[in-house]
Amino acid sequence: QVQLAESGGGLVETGGSLRLSCTASGRTSSSYLMGWFRQAPGKEREFVAAIDRFDGTYYQDSVKGRFTISRDNAKNTLYLQMNSLKPADTAVYYCAASSSGGLVSAQYRYNSWGQGTQVTVSS
Repeated sequence: QVQLAESGGGLVETGGSLRLSCTASGRTSSSYLMGWFRQAPGKEREFVAAIDRFDGTYYQDSVKGRFTISRDNAKNTLYLQMNSLKPADTAVYYCAASSSGGLVSAQYRYNSWGQGTQVTVSS
């Protein structure tokens, strides 16, 4: 099992930037896909971005060109650089790790989750 801990959330104005971090511990070698999800108030949790073991990246259409996912394997840390933030990006952001197959954006394939970090974008 992999333990995940997010950090870096906060309050930012429209157009601003934030970088989220997710530090992994435990059996990190078994996680070949890492992802970010978010849940806005009153909405279901949704896929944001993912990165595989070959550094292939995947994004939700609404964040393409604004968000960048990356990983530092030496530090067991996953990042999400978020630029040009909009009020619609306001949500709790979760990092997740997958050691199984399936769709990149499917929550069912992720078997480890962090506790989440709040991102609030003011208008």
